[in-house]
Amino acid sequence: MSASSAFNDEKGGSSNVGEPEYGHDPASGGIFSSDYKRHDDLKEMLDSNKDSLKLEAMKRIVAMIARGKNASDLFPAVVKNVACKNIEVKKLVYVYLVRYAEEQQDLALLSISTFQRGLKDPNQLIRASALRVLSSIRVTIIVPIMMLAIKEAASDMSPYVRKTAAHAIPKLYSLDPEQKDCLIEVIEKLLADKTTLVAGSVVMAFEEVCPERIDLIHKNYRKLCNLLIDVEEWGQVVIINMLTRYARTQFLNPNMNESLLEEGGGEKAFYGSDNDDDSDDEEDKEEKEKKKTEATAIVKRKPYVMDPDHRLLLRNTKPLLQSRNAAVVMAVAQLYFHLAPKAEVGVIAKALVRLMRSHSEVQYVVLQNVATMSIKRRGMFEPYLKSFYIRSTDPTQIKVLKLEVLTNLANETNISTILREFQTYIKSNDKDFVAATIQAIGRCATNIGEVRDTCLNGLVQLLSNRDELVVAESVVVIKKLLQMQPEQHSDIIKHMAKLTDNIQVPMARASILWLIGEYCEHVPKIAPDVLRKMAKTFTNEEDIVKLQIINLAAKLYLTNSKQTKLLTQYVLNLAKYDQNYDIRDRARFIRQLIVPTDKSGALSKYAKKLFLALKPAPVLESPFKDRDHFQLGSLSHLLNAKAGGYQVLPDWPEAAPDPSVRNVEVPEWTKCSSREKRKEKKADKPFYSDSEGESGPTESADSASDTASGSESGSGSEESGSGSESEESNEESESASEEDEEEEGKKKKKNVEKIKARKPVPESESEQSSGEDEKKSEKKSKPRIGSTESESDEDGDSESESSESEEEESEEESEEETKKKKKTTASKPSSKPPKKENKKEKKEMSLLDFDDFDPAPSPSQVTPLNNFLSSSLVTDLEGLSLTDNVLSPTTIVPSGNLKTYELLHRITGEGLSVEYCFSRQPFSPDPHMVAVKIQFTNSATSEAKSLHMEDTKLQSGMRIKEFPEIEVLPAGETLSVVMGIDFCDSTQAANFQLCTHTRKFFVSIQPPVGELMMPIFMTENEFKKEQGQLMGMNEITEKLILEEKCQGEHAVVQRVTTAANLSRVPCGSDKECRFAGKTVTSGSLVLVSVVTKEDGAAQLTVNCEKMVIGTMLVKDILQALTQ
Repeated sequence: MSASSAFNDEKGGSSNVGEPEYGHDPASGGIFSSDYKRHDDLKEMLDSNKDSLKLEAMKRIVAMIARGKNASDLFPAVVKNVACKNIEVKKLVYVYLVRYAEEQQDLALLSISTFQRGLKDPNQLIRASALRVLSSIRVTIIVPIMMLAIKEAASDMSPYVRKTAAHAIPKLYSLDPEQKDCLIEVIEKLLADKTTLVAGSVVMAFEEVCPERIDLIHKNYRKLCNLLIDVEEWGQVVIINMLTRYARTQFLNPNMNESLLEEGGGEKAFYGSDNDDDSDDEEDKEEKEKKKTEATAIVKRKPYVMDPDHRLLLRNTKPLLQSRNAAVVMAVAQLYFHLAPKAEVGVIAKALVRLMRSHSEVQYVVLQNVATMSIKRRGMFEPYLKSFYIRSTDPTQIKVLKLEVLTNLANETNISTILREFQTYIKSNDKDFVAATIQAIGRCATNIGEVRDTCLNGLVQLLSNRDELVVAESVVVIKKLLQMQPEQHSDIIKHMAKLTDNIQVPMARASILWLIGEYCEHVPKIAPDVLRKMAKTFTNEEDIVKLQIINLAAKLYLTNSKQTKLLTQYVLNLAKYDQNYDIRDRARFIRQLIVPTDKSGALSKYAKKLFLALKPAPVLESPFKDRDHFQLGSLSHLLNAKAGGYQVLPDWPEAAPDPSVRNVEVPEWTKCSSREKRKEKKADKPFYSDSEGESGPTESADSASDTASGSESGSGSEESGSGSESEESNEESESASEEDEEEEGKKKKKNVEKIKARKPVPESESEQSSGEDEKKSEKKSKPRIGSTESESDEDGDSESESSESEEEESEEESEEETKKKKKTTASKPSSKPPKKENKKEKKEMSLLDFDDFDPAPSPSQVTPLNNFLSSSLVTDLEGLSLTDNVLSPTTIVPSGNLKTYELLHRITGEGLSVEYCFSRQPFSPDPHMVAVKIQFTNSATSEAKSLHMEDTKLQSGMRIKEFPEIEVLPAGETLSVVMGIDFCDSTQAANFQLCTHTRKFFVSIQPPVGELMMPIFMTENEFKKEQGQLMGMNEITEKLILEEKCQGEHAVVQRVTTAANLSRVPCGSDKECRFAGKTVTSGSLVLVSVVTKEDGAAQLTVNCEKMVIGTMLVKDILQALTQ
């Protein structure tokens, strides 16, 4: 009673002292009740409206999971908070969901729409977490959603999200292997990624999904080799293992000539040893001659030359031998072992010896691999022999492996040192280790003939050891050694025969009996006595010993039947009725064989030959001898068995595959080593020949400005691709532009005046059109300076009616503003658009200066065009001849086609309705802002006063330029104003209050992605160059079917230019339409091409430096072309 009451008091159970309530739910006990109350508290905190409480609750839940506690019952309460606006809470919710989404699939599926929204979140961590949770829900029904999410994430602007997409690929593949083809496309796209964060993860996905598709690696091989040093450690391991297999299929064996010579020599010796057979004499001669010719051919063969890509791999992996991560060092070591020339493999020894100072687990794996390496490349580890000496603190498995390595490294020079070590090890208390040491001594004696007698004597001394296991192991090893020279060691056999009374280990007793039976002629007096003793204890012996007793009896019967005939019959009779059927069968077989009867078969006459045949001495080999067919460092090598997912290491190819498959085409504009050199070339050489004087000055200015913009776009796009080079050249261009600013401004004024002065002179229509084009190309290449002028030229509004003097004034003002901006941005080397403009201005200055030269240069100064124009420039100039016809004002979308949006409904605004549209004109106060035209209509009976903006709420980086306040808007009147918004190249809304003298209305303007850009003019060659640079992650391609009404070229152009503010690019093909533009804020290039095919099929390609804008633009244009 007292015990049970104490139990109940401790449990906090029922008040009835005598009867503990075993039927209660265990959770009701005192031990667990606090946990359950805490869970209730957590649920309340998660349901509260305060983010701080939710955050605290999530921290406690994640801590519970980290401690290994089950928090799955909180899933419904947690999953509700996945839509929480607090980013910290949302991150922790996703951490929880990744852990439990697979267990609670039904509840997770209910929130799938929230996860899909999370994929569009501005925060990269949320996008990645949402994808991770989505890929953790192992339900086949959502495979299409997962596939779509992975494809979008693979094009995400954040490398972290792309890395998560790579991690999700193997999950989806294991869930639905039929998606393999689609996943391979994503893997191919991600393999082209240039960021180190993604490289390791995508190679892991490649290894899981399609390791056989080696063709995907060709173009990315050199990039992976060069990125390797900066990839995270586990990514390095995966990439190195993959590149090891790749190199084995693509390069020749660097040790090919050596291995062939070794094989030839070995075979020659083998055939040479068969001269005893007269019948095969002629064949032997033929074989010898053949081998000789092969050997001479090998010697004559041209020396091996390593492939540069093979050398690149070895050179880039070598520094990783100093990595702090043991797995990376091991991966590099196996790569060198499998791929490097013999002379270079030695560098890995020091790194592997360093790893042996690490934890015992690491030591175990490293020693396994060292044991395999030391068989083939013994000399590599000989300098580090002492590093493999055994410490008393080493675990048994480490001791055994070190023994294995020491035995492999043993040779005539160091054997005495190693044997002294072994003598010490035999005194150890670890019996398994002692047994392994004795086996190691036996192997040393077998391999090195000079120490065989020494080892044998030492082992015989061990026979008097007190420990039975040591004696037994010594007997087994001595038996193997005696087989090599039995005649010289009859004393040892006699000594061992006396041990049968003492040794009880079955294997040792069986070994002694086998030795006595095998060499019974050397000990004729002792052998029958040993059989007599064994016959007495036959029934009590182990099976292995019984079999050897029967063998001993048979051998003695055949050699000494007088003394042993009765003993043999006695032993065979005992064996006839033994419980083990092996022993019964052996007894019957031997009786028929050795005891002649009438029924005995033909074999009985050969009994002596069968039992007393000379047996070859056993070869004591390392257990690691044949392990090198597994890739070193792999689990299969460790287990010596093929593990699941193991990729077999391919054999070297007979002939070298084509190395050109790894060549990546470099665009022409990158072939010059640096932009400084290109600038020097352009500055040093005259741009035009004497034909410049013949064509009018307006023509030369026109083509010059176009070429300037082309070269600018090339260098500008290169700027995004190169690193330190672009920074240096940017700094130079900034300083140069600042020095020349004043001079530049004066020259531009002169040029404008000259052009205007030439206008009244009667000219042909073509010259006039070229003059107009000249103006446009000027505007295009300097958006800030000519912003007011371009606005007035392109639009036909009343604002455009201004005099020439006003244009000059506005140009001067905008130039002064540009100078100020340049000075402020000069200190920021990372801001790209200002730098690009500096370059433009420099180039324009040098090109426009040609107007100051004499129109007809002297014949001595004339240089032929082909002498100084490169082939790419010639093609550019050919393309420029198209500009007069193609780049007409009709390519710009007229203002009548602009779509209007409702900002304020007249009912909500109490009679005041407000609409807005994106005017697609440069915003004169700030060219980095999108111009938004707002139209106020007063439908009320009374006038509206004091229309203005207040309380603007913008996302980070966005700016807004308010429209001037409208003092009075009479009833029934309509008024338009223009405001500017810098959307920072995003489609996030600009929120503000629209105020009258009585009311305030909350409104927001959200731009379609097509309105975030401005058109730029390009030649066909420039378009191709820029498109060639914006490949890989920056290119999005979609296939579509055009409706009948949209299949014409005119319809396609109209719909694309309506969806996005782009200009048409000339194209030689009727089947392709090209468009170009750049984002207003950052000046990032946007290229669009639509290729039409038969039956209304088409392909849309968008190349954009900003991947998010490119993705959204593809959707908008697709919608415009298919609706």
